[in-house]
Amino acid sequence: MEHSLAKHIAEYLDEIWLQKGLSENTLAAYQRDLVATEVWLAKRLSHSPTLLAANHADLLAAMTSRVNQGAGKRSVARWLSALRGFYRYCVAHERLDEDPTRFLEFPKQGRQLPKSLSAEQVERLLAAPAIDTAVGLRDRAMLEVLYACGLRITELVQLELTQINFRQGVVRVVGKGNKERLVPMGAVALHWIERYLRDGREALHGVATKAVFPSRRGRPMTRQTFWYAIKKYALLAGIDPDISPHTLRHAFATHLVDNGADLRAVQMMLGHQDLSTTQIYTHIAQQRLHDLVAEHHPRG
Repeated sequence: MEHSLAKHIAEYLDEIWLQKGLSENTLAAYQRDLVATEVWLAKRLSHSPTLLAANHADLLAAMTSRVNQGAGKRSVARWLSALRGFYRYCVAHERLDEDPTRFLEFPKQGRQLPKSLSAEQVERLLAAPAIDTAVGLRDRAMLEVLYACGLRITELVQLELTQINFRQGVVRVVGKGNKERLVPMGAVALHWIERYLRDGREALHGVATKAVFPSRRGRPMTRQTFWYAIKKYALLAGIDPDISPHTLRHAFATHLVDNGADLRAVQMMLGHQDLSTTQIYTHIAQQRLHDLVAEHHPRG
């Protein structure tokens, strides 16, 4: 690879690191993709020996070659992202007149179903905190609300007392884009919140903060603190610790759809702007039915 191209690639990687804060692993993968494409062009296409001379047809041939060699869709999508960013950088810095990737399309990604928990696993997780301590009582209430309302972790740790209507049994959630929604809480979650407020919150010195769930020092809790807590409780419950607070949000939606809830109602409770985002939970329900038939039907 000629020195000037190596310099262009290095400058491009420096720029996207500054702009996007990409990890070292991602930057290294981008560099490998760019260098490998340069080598491929030099070997296969005598008229376009470098990235800077390649046209749309050359890059389409390079992408086709990667697919034919067995590269996965995610790998090819990353490759195209690296090239597209590189060429846009070159155009912006007047090293090229036009971007040869502008008409290349990402390979379609398969829909990845989110990790969820069975109802029995959720019960074990909710019962894991030791409720004879203020912290355990707080964590039990947090888990109950998370599962009962399908909140995002940020919505949970930022929840304030004025957002809960105990008489009506609803919580007013401030979600993404400062959009508000009302979510029913359910009798069990209400019971644990009331018990925690009565017997645990003051012991956490929580009276000095508006947050419903302060840290043990009476300060607003961070997302990371509860992220670590839920992994600890997963271990205690005998569940794969590779879960997060978002896993309970997925369980909330999955179990509602499994039991026949209207998809638009689930969309409203989750705070999804687009119904297509919520529809993934119908795929989970369908997959569970398929697995059930495969496991139990004589001709499954």
